This record gives sequence, structure tokens and C-alpha cells, in this order.
Amino acid sequence: MDQSGSMRARGGLLARFARKKKDGRELAEKIPFDPEKQIAVLRSSICTGEKVAGFKDLEGGHFTEVMLIRDGKDEQRFREIYGLDSVKKEY
Repeated sequence: MDQSGSMRARGGLLARFARKKKDGRELAEKIPFDPEKQIAVLRSSICTGEKVAGFKDLEGGHFTEVMLIRDGKDEQRFREIYGLDSVKKEY
């Protein structure tokens, strides 16, 4: 905070914690998708309606969360990042 009690956006505390917009390559490198061993899934909570996109392992059924889906744009971005035509939905 400066003397007036407000935080400076540049170089201050807010700048350190500001979210950086990531491109799809970083996400795809961090969480890889193997279509031979996994399927893309959009999980939706019956209680809260929260949606999470991720990958489900075909052998063990383990689900790996990739990103929160807030709207159709997020779902479209998920499909574009991983080159998917469709995503299976689970409840």
C-alpha cells in the first residue's frame, strides 16, 4: 500500500498475484491427453451445476481435472486446445 492506503497495480502486491492469461499450449503441455488411454469428459454436478472438463482413464476410471467450465466459451476453448470434436458429458 502507498501512503494514501491504496495498492499500486504496477509493481505492487496486485501485480504479483494477478492471473496471467495462459494460452492453450501451456495447458496441453502441463496436462497431456492420450486418446488411446483416455476419453474427454465434461463432468456436471447435479447439486450445484458446476462443470469441470477433464480426462477419464479408460482402464481405472480415474478423472483428471483440466479446467472449470463457466460457459460455452470455456467448453469451446477446451475442445480447441486439445483438438476435440465432442466431449462426453457425465453427471
